[in-house]
Amino acid sequence: MEFERLKLQLGDRSIELLAKQHVAIFGLGGVGGHVAEVLARCGVGKFTVIDKDIIDITNINRQILALHSTIGVKKVDICAKRLLDINPNIEVTALDIDFSSDSDLDFSKFDYIVDAVDDINAKIEIISRAKSQNIPVISAMGAGNKIDVSAIKIADISATNTCPLARIMREKLKKLGICGVKCAFSTEKPVFKPTGTISSNAFVPAVMGITIAREVVLDLIKYKE
Repeated sequence: MEFERLKLQLGDRSIELLAKQHVAIFGLGGVGGHVAEVLARCGVGKFTVIDKDIIDITNINRQILALHSTIGVKKVDICAKRLLDINPNIEVTALDIDFSSDSDLDFSKFDYIVDAVDDINAKIEIISRAKSQNIPVISAMGAGNKIDVSAIKIADISATNTCPLARIMREKLKKLGICGVKCAFSTEKPVFKPTGTISSNAFVPAVMGITIAREVVLDLIKYKE
């Protein structure tokens, strides 16, 4: 069976529990695509994936959903198809929407929420709704302009440093009185390019996504390290 080797590590009860969990992933780019991939391979049974984008040729250097054969296709459709190919028993809801404060998406059905979007206002809205309903949430900070995978950490947003996006998020969340937000961030100083275009690679977003997925799995099964 698909998850026999994972059972050796986590046990039957954890695998059964993961199969019942519903995880929402906002953003299916370099980070979010890898989150979905790993969670599916860990036996999470239900997903809602949210993204308005289509695959562009510039995504190929870093996004697991991006292939020449998928250019021009909606990311949510590619993701849903891929998750079902990993595990046909998965339930997937694919939402081709640009999430914002006007979105009427019901968060109460989710057991865990992953914020992997780039837009700051959307990130704040996702976190605010999750916290207001006491749903576990983890937020991805900046993975662009970075090259050192060993610098990726998991921490409360209040304990982040170095990352420009994390600094902005800390300030905005503090003004809203929101605390206790788990995030993935890099302690590496950004490598800025003269053009101002954000540079990227295949490894930093992937490792951040995998690190987030690991955290989600361990939180869901309440794993004690």
